Amino acid sequence: MARATAQGTAKGTAVPMGYAGSYLWSLRQVVGSRPLLVPGAQVLLIDPDGRALFQRRADTGVWELPAGACEEGGDFAGTAVRELLEETGLRVEREDLIPFGCLSDPAVHTLTYPNGDVVHCFALCFLARVWSGELRPDPEESAEARFLDPAAPPDPLHPPTAAVLEMYRAFTTTERFQAR
Repeated sequence: MARATAQGTAKGTAVPMGYAGSYLWSLRQVVGSRPLLVPGAQVLLIDPDGRALFQRRADTGVWELPAGACEEGGDFAGTAVRELLEETGLRVEREDLIPFGCLSDPAVHTLTYPNGDVVHCFALCFLARVWSGELRPDPEESAEARFLDPAAPPDPLHPPTAAVLEMYRAFTTTERFQAR
């Protein structure tokens, strides 16, 4: 998402350039910081040893999964592919994405950003076990990225990521799509 910064919407704060000009950014120009409903995608990338890819956010220091908002004209799978590539340098093909859950619980997935913007996210969660490329986290977004045991995630963990990991565990047990 980010390479440089531009003026933010709510309080004149700096925001990533990938955000400036995005669909969400254009909405913010009209509605300010009021809550928005935002579709998006998360990717749980699992390596051959069963470890999951986690990234530590550069802005808050919390650990999370690669994720992001849909752009106008986009879809969930395309968003997952795009966000994984932008944030980690890893490329996954649409046909290698396995949808396993949807996270939309407002108690868990309503986020307030440092500039005061509020979003209630509706994320389709994908599992991927096949990818290409070299892990190169975007330093504007991620301080680091590592493959770790999903049963013992790093701390501090972003609350929506904890919910996605719970859904993943249930999916692996039941093989049924999870919704929360």
